Amino acid sequence: MIIQGKTIYAMSAANEPAAKVNSGTTMTFITKDCFNNQLLGEDAVLDALDWSAINPATGPVYIEEAEPGDILKIKIEDIKVAECGTMAAIPDNGVLGALVMKGVLKQIPVHDGVAEFGPDIKIPCKPMIGVIGVAPEQGEIPCGEPGCHGGNMDNTRIAAGATLYLPVFHKGALLAMGDVHACMGDGEIMVTGLEIPAEVTVTVEVVKGQSIENPMLEDEESYYTIASDADVEQAVFTAVRDMTEIVMRKKDMSFEEAGMLLSAMGNLQFCQVVDPKRTVRMEMKRCGDVSSVLE
Repeated sequence: MIIQGKTIYAMSAANEPAAKVNSGTTMTFITKDCFNNQLLGEDAVLDALDWSAINPATGPVYIEEAEPGDILKIKIEDIKVAECGTMAAIPDNGVLGALVMKGVLKQIPVHDGVAEFGPDIKIPCKPMIGVIGVAPEQGEIPCGEPGCHGGNMDNTRIAAGATLYLPVFHKGALLAMGDVHACMGDGEIMVTGLEIPAEVTVTVEVVKGQSIENPMLEDEESYYTIASDADVEQAVFTAVRDMTEIVMRKKDMSFEEAGMLLSAMGNLQFCQVVDPKRTVRMEMKRCGDVSSVLE
């Protein structure tokens, strides 16, 4: 199934679905870049950007079996990116925004999995999804903002082969995604990764009988807890607390012992530090345990 042609700029239970599917469905989302494909041409200029059309997400998709309190499991099967992407330095945006005197736009070709940043700089691509989420518990949240519902987490680990878990707050969940990057460094310090249109193939599954408060992720090597907050220290606390609880459950450890194990081999990492809410993740290697993070 192909999901395309309908985009949203805020995640909300009021959004009309672009499609309805059953749990277990595999589908491909055709996504625009974070600039709504406005800056793709060689003659594009940053000053012409319509800021009201930023961070579009394709969807949402209504999953028939999903109900409040469930978990939506999203296996990222594949991400195919276009042959050219865009980066920008924008005054007052990003960690160094106060030092950016003028807006600068850069078109970057992508060929055979390599981004040609400059004549002597070739960057291996690892496409990842910047915005992916469900309808939040209350109201609407702009697609450019992260939260418990997912959203603009800009997490480099949300890539092909990974599985993302999101809490479900409304019937149907209303999954949407966009803002794919061909490559991005952790933190996204200059406010853009290599922004690029893409085709994202995922398989969705509704998990009954369990619940989570914040997004979680797993890949072949690690488990991750993800948290976002305007106060980065609060985001850190939440991500570390959530992972400590997972380690306690999976390894039958006390709180203190689980915390010591995380202190010895866990990795606290930044996802992005440029949005209204900062996003961090706590990584824990699987320790030989290949079962799901939920088990």
